[in-house]
Amino acid sequence: MLSDPLTRALDLRNTGQPFVLATVVRAEAPTSAKAGAKAIITADGVLEGWVGGSCTQPTVVREALRALQDGQPRFLRMCPPERMQGNTPGMIEVVLTCISGGTLEIYIEPHLPAPHILAIGHLPVVEALAALAKSMNYTVTVVGENATPEQFPTADHVQRFEMERPAAGLKLDAQTYVVVASHGNYDEPALEAALNSEAAYVALVASKKRRDAVLEYLRGSNVPAEKLARLKSPAGLDLGAVTPEEIALSILAEIVQLRRKPNAQPSPANHSLSVIQPPVSAATLPPSIMEMRPREIPTPGPGEALDPVCFMLVEIATARYKSDYNGQTYYFCAPGCKRTFEKNPAQFA
Repeated sequence: MLSDPLTRALDLRNTGQPFVLATVVRAEAPTSAKAGAKAIITADGVLEGWVGGSCTQPTVVREALRALQDGQPRFLRMCPPERMQGNTPGMIEVVLTCISGGTLEIYIEPHLPAPHILAIGHLPVVEALAALAKSMNYTVTVVGENATPEQFPTADHVQRFEMERPAAGLKLDAQTYVVVASHGNYDEPALEAALNSEAAYVALVASKKRRDAVLEYLRGSNVPAEKLARLKSPAGLDLGAVTPEEIALSILAEIVQLRRKPNAQPSPANHSLSVIQPPVSAATLPPSIMEMRPREIPTPGPGEALDPVCFMLVEIATARYKSDYNGQTYYFCAPGCKRTFEKNPAQFA
């Protein structure tokens, strides 16, 4: 028997578990439960406490689970047929044929964990999103390679991104809304982890060109098409946003729309219409461009290397992506370039 339902409710709330508090608000004798009786119903359908016997409990559990699904409270009236009041607004009436013949009115109150914003990256839009989401009572987690609590004072949790274990220590459940904005530093591993999770929303803040490159990489990583279709890019509603704060507002507005109007699913990344360009290399450049190489392709300075695939300059000390071939180390701006190189290193060496 549950001796203190309110303490149990507090424990569940503090651990982020969804539950329903059912309270008898009115009872007409003869009933086994009296006004003020309470019970806790957890997400697995277990009822703890007492709000009536075998005639009432199945109905209470059923309506409690429905309340957890839609987040809406309910007012139940369970009574014999002759006491039915008809279509009363705001009330669900259930006929009881128990021998006792009493009536119970029970309030079903769902308690869901606060929605969780998981922002991965270090762009100013992440700072703006963390502050705005927290002001709307979201739980906020920021993950970045050099993220600190001082940089994100409004976030509930701040942790470093682990390239080798991108999902390490992260909550990625159906109450989590993921926004990736790392400016190409670790978009691919972060998105691969998010798309393979139960996260309710996965968005990428990036240009169309960058988005297409990320999608190509994810396809090459064998992420299924149905999971890729979940990716939202551009992130947020089309509000014409320009500043980081406006972009953060458009993203949070889309998340609110998804939560409050579940049928209004966000449009996925428009990658089906995108043309993925093959990586540029010396072997694929036309002669006219090859003649321009000495003038157009940058020369690495001290501590820099040239990405052999896309010809971008890479800082050696902070390079995340590198590969060894024939005794030489090559450095890359992104995992897509590294993968392209490793498929045929002789083409680029």
